[in-house]
Amino acid sequence: MNWVKDYVTTIADYPKPGIMFRDVTTIFESDVAYNRMVEEFVRHLRDKKIDKVAGIEARGFILGGAIAHRLGIGFITVRKAGKLPRETHSVNYMLEYGEDALEVHCDAIRKGDNILIVDDLIATGGTAIATHELITMAGGRVTDCVFIIDLPDLGGADKLRAKGCDVFSLTAYEGE
Repeated sequence: MNWVKDYVTTIADYPKPGIMFRDVTTIFESDVAYNRMVEEFVRHLRDKKIDKVAGIEARGFILGGAIAHRLGIGFITVRKAGKLPRETHSVNYMLEYGEDALEVHCDAIRKGDNILIVDDLIATGGTAIATHELITMAGGRVTDCVFIIDLPDLGGADKLRAKGCDVFSLTAYEGE
């Protein structure tokens, strides 16, 4: 599915030297690419037994909301700490430059719900693994994860597969 790469803008040395930042907002800006992307994810997910979509802040909201709508299921916001108004479950996780936290409303997931995690990119897997832990803590079961881009050399998708998740991405950038 290399058509995706035609719509991804790569910015060298952002946010710091040596990083090749993959900007997917250019996909969202295209009526053709955005619709095609959502349709490809929905086609992959249509026959799966998913109860809700969990979108990771912020690009996971844009993509996850569209997927949930097309599948006719609910959408859960996974947000940075302090952004949700009701009682939350919270998980701390490590970033390459420090620590952060994610939260989800305690009442967003019913025990046994099959949950799909959605985000724009999977690299080392820190955010997605933290989201998996958060959903499990809330009583859900992560069955599937989808991403626009996989950076396979960083191993995040393999970590999710080791937790029993089906991981699907539209494209990959090897060696980066």
